[in-house]
Amino acid sequence: MKNILVLCTGNSCRSQIAEGYLKYFAGNIANIYSAGIETHGVNPRAIEIMKRDGIDISSHTSNNVNEYLGVDFDFVITVCDNAKESCPYFPTRAVKLHYNFPDPAKAQGTEEQVMEQFRAVRELIRQYIQNFVNNNLKG
Repeated sequence: MKNILVLCTGNSCRSQIAEGYLKYFAGNIANIYSAGIETHGVNPRAIEIMKRDGIDISSHTSNNVNEYLGVDFDFVITVCDNAKESCPYFPTRAVKLHYNFPDPAKAQGTEEQVMEQFRAVRELIRQYIQNFVNNNLKG
């Protein structure tokens, strides 16, 4: 079974969304973890936007990357430039992948405009994760 870590700055939005989709698309063929360089708590808007796509991440927790230093990861996916630059060294054979998704937590405007940004980022992450699973875990 593959061990996959999704890493972000605060483990509140992008990494939580990616964790949700990894669990959805990978099913029981991988152990999925997400963490942040810091912990900011799971963003309620991230929970809501995933709920709109039928995925419940309300029980996710915001974890610090140091909690997983002993895990032998096969893949480490950074979802923001800050995490990529600040990522600690993992003494593993982990394949490191990176995509700098926009941070929906920084969206401004009306609630509707902010949620549209969350939806747009969710769709980018959904496509990326689906491709990752198809190319690296299945087949």
